[in-house]
Amino acid sequence: MGIVMVEMHEGAGLPEDGEFLLLDKPLDWTSFDVVAKVRNAYKRGGLKRKVGHSGTLDPKATGLLILATGKKTRELSTLEGLDKVYDAVIRLGARTLSHDSESEEYGLRDVTHLDEGAVKRAASELEGKRMQQAPMHSATWHKGKRLYELARKGTVVTDRKSKEIVVHSFDVLRVELPLVYCRIHVSKGAYIRVLADELGEALGVGGYLAGLRRIAIGSYQVESAMRVEDAVARVLGQMQVTDQ
Repeated sequence: MGIVMVEMHEGAGLPEDGEFLLLDKPLDWTSFDVVAKVRNAYKRGGLKRKVGHSGTLDPKATGLLILATGKKTRELSTLEGLDKVYDAVIRLGARTLSHDSESEEYGLRDVTHLDEGAVKRAASELEGKRMQQAPMHSATWHKGKRLYELARKGTVVTDRKSKEIVVHSFDVLRVELPLVYCRIHVSKGAYIRVLADELGEALGVGGYLAGLRRIAIGSYQVESAMRVEDAVARVLGQMQVTDQ
């Protein structure tokens, strides 16, 4: 999570204050892949410009990613504390080490005894303020190392830092066992895959995050987001206009 910045020089001819770009991050792209694509569009036009993003999305997540260019990068910190809303698919009856689909399933359990009422009750009990520990497969720092770097070596850090988050709402939209479709509204810094793991734990069958799409950051909505290729075309088009 947080702000990632790529330092580049301003290009003449484009608006000095830059702009925010709302992007719809594709599946299996890292957030930095998206930044690099936009940055390289400026480079292709012979210009160098600051490009940054706020609110990292995991490769297996899609949806709203906010980029800033030029002097607008100075305002990225104003986005850091905004609430976020996600559409999530949780697979019950199995667990993974990463709490999502990036690692292998284990601990398969029967879920046929569960009903929608039980799932909704368990989800509602996860609402409110709570302490959440960063998962091992995350970019959180621990003694100069990223947790995911340690996890790949088989190291488990049990004393990982916990922080207070707020789950404003955990709405179960429909249940099609073993899948649960949810809309989750959280404060900054919350890991939805940890909530998926906790839901499975509360139901006694295990669970992991099978799909995730961020649909809102504060008042910014994914419906207003561009595809990456459209953002690249926008940047190139701006430079063509300034050359005329």
